[in-house]
Amino acid sequence: MSDNQNLLAEQRRALILEEVRRRGGARVNELTRKLSVSDMTVRRDLDALARQGALEKVHGGAVPVAEASTHEPGFEAKSSLELSAKEDIARAAAVMAQPGSAIALSGGTTTFALAQHLLDVPNLTVVTNSVRVADVFHSAQRSSGALQPGRPGAATVALTGGVRTPSDSLVGSVADAAIRSLHFDLLFLGVHGISVEAGLSTPNLAEAETNRRFVGSARRVIVVADHTKWGTVGLSSFASLDQVDALVTDAGLPAEARAEIQEHLPQLVVAGEPEPDADSGSETGEQ
Repeated sequence: MSDNQNLLAEQRRALILEEVRRRGGARVNELTRKLSVSDMTVRRDLDALARQGALEKVHGGAVPVAEASTHEPGFEAKSSLELSAKEDIARAAAVMAQPGSAIALSGGTTTFALAQHLLDVPNLTVVTNSVRVADVFHSAQRSSGALQPGRPGAATVALTGGVRTPSDSLVGSVADAAIRSLHFDLLFLGVHGISVEAGLSTPNLAEAETNRRFVGSARRVIVVADHTKWGTVGLSSFASLDQVDALVTDAGLPAEARAEIQEHLPQLVVAGEPEPDADSGSETGEQ
């Protein structure tokens, strides 16, 4: 029962956040009518979203947070946002990793979710600058002890080292030097923001350089980002859209954004939506 209640609360808060962002603000009485819940429930949801830094409470309602391009939320603040979207994205992206391949995972809460789905892909070599991502693989190996019969071969994991950011990524000269000498079949890249004009961006200058090294070392670049990242621009751009091979996002991405992305990227995968017919000739994950 508690799982269903948590899911309903998550869905409700996602709708509230979408309404606040879309309209530039929302009043409590408007949200109670839209969601068919009590004032008290809406106020609790607004309190929770405000604690996460997702919106700002004002008298009678809430408004979007006006974030500077240098603002970098911590891992915990980001990890509680768009949970269902991140899970859908992680599940869709994991099938792109081939057994025995060398992959890189950047820092971020979406790549953290993805790491948990990659545990069953056998014989991966994983390089990451994310403390949280590395912990997913190491914890799985510790909990199983020796490899269990029939269990896929455990991943070989390398953590780059470097200076830790608020999002628990390791960046700086040590991380950059480690990545520079490597070559990856596939890079799964989490981003702070993505847009046509700015490409991929982050509020952290050092992280931008480390991500730039990741992109330069990968044969194929897959961006994993929920729909709220589209149109967001951080302080520093580190890659243009023509350096990206695919974007895996969620069904919350508006139709106009999908059309714009399809003009600039070879592949768009919208997690949770059906794949196109094999004879349709489409290169995207949409119909």
